[in-house]
Amino acid sequence: MVCERGLTWIKPSFLWMMYRCGWGTKEGQETVLAVEVDRAGFEWALRHACLSHYVPGLHEDQASWKRQLREAPARVQWDPERDLHHNALPHRSLQLGLAGEAAARYADEWIVGIKDVTPLAAEVHALVRAGEPERASGLLPVEQPYPIEDEVLAHLRA
Repeated sequence: MVCERGLTWIKPSFLWMMYRCGWGTKEGQETVLAVEVDRAGFEWALRHACLSHYVPGLHEDQASWKRQLREAPARVQWDPERDLHHNALPHRSLQLGLAGEAAARYADEWIVGIKDVTPLAAEVHALVRAGEPERASGLLPVEQPYPIEDEVLAHLRA
């Protein structure tokens, strides 16, 4: 989770989060938390989200997209997934920005667990810097594709 530009961003990928926070070394981002959210809440946010960029054919026109973006309580952007060295990979990870009603629901209803993973970030980073990528990879949290109905994401596919 990252707060920026009035939005609270959920980054579901550990390595993407490490890219964003510099392994917990960037100023103001020294603590890395894994926040577990309720599936129903996460999917509510996806259903009420707007893509962060205009896509011809997906959006009626730029004016309607801008209106949707301004009114939506959540936004989605698809960013390249990252490897242990922060290099972009050929597949994308969803980033979910929350504002207004979505941010309030997230804070008050959807969070079911919080874990400080700062020590894990430091340990994995140390192994990467020491040239031990296999050991570093072995410590990464297990991540799997998120099973979801097509209709939930149909309006968010670029």
